[in-house]
Amino acid sequence: MVEQTELAFHETMDLHEMLNFKTVCLMKSKLMQGICFDNDLKKLMQKDVDQSIKAITELKTLYEGARTNSK
Repeated sequence: MVEQTELAFHETMDLHEMLNFKTVCLMKSKLMQGICFDNDLKKLMQKDVDQSIKAITELKTLYEGARTNSK
Protein backbone atom coordinates (compact mmCIF):
# COMPACT_ATOMS: atom_id res chain seq x y z
CA MET A 1 0.00 0.00 0.00
CA VAL A 2 1.42 3.37 -1.07
CA GLU A 3 0.96 6.29 1.27
CA GLN A 4 0.61 9.64 -0.45
CA THR A 5 2.02 12.63 1.40
CA GLU A 6 1.01 15.35 -1.06
CA LEU A 7 -2.35 16.15 -2.54
CA ALA A 8 -2.78 16.61 -6.26
CA PHE A 9 -3.59 20.12 -7.44
CA HIS A 10 -7.27 19.31 -8.04
CA GLU A 11 -7.51 17.69 -4.59
CA THR A 12 -5.98 20.79 -3.03
CA MET A 13 -8.55 22.97 -4.78
CA ASP A 14 -11.44 20.72 -3.72
CA LEU A 15 -10.18 20.69 -0.14
CA HIS A 16 -9.91 24.49 -0.18
CA GLU A 17 -13.53 24.73 -1.37
CA MET A 18 -14.68 22.37 1.39
CA LEU A 19 -12.83 24.41 4.01
CA ASN A 20 -14.45 27.61 2.73
CA PHE A 21 -17.90 26.01 2.77
CA LYS A 22 -17.55 24.64 6.31
CA THR A 23 -16.20 28.00 7.52
CA VAL A 24 -19.22 29.82 6.08
CA CYS A 25 -21.55 27.23 7.68
CA LEU A 26 -19.84 27.76 11.02
CA MET A 27 -20.11 31.54 10.83
CA LYS A 28 -23.76 31.42 9.78
CA SER A 29 -24.78 29.07 12.59
CA LYS A 30 -22.84 31.11 15.15
CA LEU A 31 -24.43 34.37 14.01
CA MET A 32 -27.94 32.92 13.82
CA GLN A 33 -27.68 31.69 17.40
CA GLY A 34 -27.50 35.30 18.53
CA ILE A 35 -30.85 36.23 16.99
CA CYS A 36 -32.69 32.97 17.68
CA PHE A 37 -35.16 32.77 20.58
CA ASP A 38 -36.14 29.09 20.26
CA ASN A 39 -33.99 27.00 22.61
CA ASP A 40 -34.43 23.79 20.61
CA LEU A 41 -33.27 25.55 17.46
CA LYS A 42 -30.31 27.07 19.34
CA LYS A 43 -29.29 23.58 20.49
CA LEU A 44 -29.50 22.33 16.91
CA MET A 45 -27.38 25.23 15.70
CA GLN A 46 -24.84 24.59 18.47
CA LYS A 47 -24.62 20.97 17.34
CA ASP A 48 -23.92 22.22 13.81
CA VAL A 49 -21.24 24.57 15.17
CA ASP A 50 -19.56 21.70 17.03
CA GLN A 51 -19.67 19.44 13.97
CA SER A 52 -18.34 22.22 11.73
CA ILE A 53 -15.42 22.86 14.08
CA LYS A 54 -14.58 19.15 14.07
CA ALA A 55 -14.81 18.98 10.26
CA ILE A 56 -12.63 22.10 9.83
CA THR A 57 -10.02 20.65 12.17
CA GLU A 58 -9.92 17.40 10.19
CA LEU A 59 -9.78 19.21 6.85
CA LYS A 60 -6.92 21.39 8.09
CA THR A 61 -4.85 18.30 8.89
CA LEU A 62 -5.41 17.09 5.33
CA TYR A 63 -4.43 20.52 4.03
CA GLU A 64 -0.89 19.99 5.33
CA GLY A 65 -0.28 17.83 2.26
CA ALA A 66 -1.62 20.46 -0.11
CA ARG A 67 0.32 21.64 -3.12
CA THR A 68 0.50 25.40 -3.26
CA ASN A 69 2.94 25.82 -6.14
CA SER A 70 4.40 23.78 -8.97
CA LYS A 71 7.48 22.11 -7.49
